[in-house]
Amino acid sequence: MPVLNVAIVGAGWAGMAAAVTAAQAGHRITMFEASRQLGGRARAVAAQRSDGAPITLDNGQHILIGAYAECLRLMRAVGVQPERAFLRLPLTLTDPAGAGLRLPHAAPPWDALWGIARARGWSWGERAALLARAARWRLQGFACAPQASVADLCAGLPPRLLTHFIDPLCVSALNTPARQASGQVFLRVLHDSLFAGRGGSHLLLPRTDMAGLFPAPAAAWLQARGHALHLGRRVQRLQRSGQGWALDEQVFDAAVLATPAGESARLVAAAGDAAGAHSGEHVEKHAALHDWAATAQRLRHAAIATVYAEQPHARGPLLSQPMVTLQPSAQHPAQFAFDRAQLDGSAGVLAFVVSAFDGDRGALAAQVLDQARAQLGLDGLRPLQTVVEKRATFVCSPSLQRPPLHIAPGLLACGDYVDGPYPATLEGAVRHGVAAAHQLQR
Repeated sequence: MPVLNVAIVGAGWAGMAAAVTAAQAGHRITMFEASRQLGGRARAVAAQRSDGAPITLDNGQHILIGAYAECLRLMRAVGVQPERAFLRLPLTLTDPAGAGLRLPHAAPPWDALWGIARARGWSWGERAALLARAARWRLQGFACAPQASVADLCAGLPPRLLTHFIDPLCVSALNTPARQASGQVFLRVLHDSLFAGRGGSHLLLPRTDMAGLFPAPAAAWLQARGHALHLGRRVQRLQRSGQGWALDEQVFDAAVLATPAGESARLVAAAGDAAGAHSGEHVEKHAALHDWAATAQRLRHAAIATVYAEQPHARGPLLSQPMVTLQPSAQHPAQFAFDRAQLDGSAGVLAFVVSAFDGDRGALAAQVLDQARAQLGLDGLRPLQTVVEKRATFVCSPSLQRPPLHIAPGLLACGDYVDGPYPATLEGAVRHGVAAAHQLQR
């Protein structure tokens, strides 16, 4: 196998997955990252508590699940021990009073079936309806019509199940409301998490910041092996150069774009313009680049907001468990609350997550603190930091056309938005990074 000189643009989770995988195959890696931070849309954020003490947060409160096999494999490859890096819990979607779904630690499908049968706060009729619907989905091979939404899949289920189970599960997994979300992608997530393997549905709650989970150890692993990483350097121009690709003035045998969809589209469209300007280029190659860029640009994006709040002088946990579901409304928008004291030891710090956020950022912190008073009984919380990741995920709608991994010979894309069966998740990003690295020889 020939050794390739590979450029990887973007040092988020997808880019780092591509870099580590390509380096393991013996290729020489040069990474370019426009930011001076690692991690992309799952990165660390420096903040300060009300008493002036520094604290490390994240650009959003992320979670993983046990089914994220590629994430866990690559973490181990660069020296991270997931057993220490995460708090692992059976899937629990319960409110502050303990009502809702809590799966036991058992093999699938018995964990899901037993958890549904014993769900607190649901009537026997509601439990039976969900069990019957889950059985139907399994008999149908977890497949549905491409145009079906999650709301279509769940039509006829009791309203409380929709409000307290389907809606929070859908918005947390796909960051898209059930009426707009792809039924097929939702079923794939259910299959791979609830029915694919023991522990697949477990929640993995990070005990450290997101950069420290994988991007920073991966960067150290790469640099220790002589590969190059350039932070604070945005690639301005991409164009074909002989049998390879030139990034600005530097020529590589192959390039992997691990940037957000819009930035990748910018570079690919410019490469298409450059190809069209040379009469020796085939028209179809020029058109293919522009088609890929146009598909990437058509993706719609949704925001995720995280409101961090603190209870000054708190010495222990504020919640009964590390994560609880909340009841969202127009004035109380958060779907989940996390107790950081039970994760990284940050006593008195809570993280409130607002998926599919489209509200007023200026009013968000006040709304969430009022929600904490109403639903958690917590008074005296102070806003610590509000983070709104405006383009956190793509809108995972039915029949969505996503750009392919392969752009042109020697030019590939990876990221959670690339065509595949998963929504915008870290596992999707990492899997596409690994796939791009495997495609380098083709």
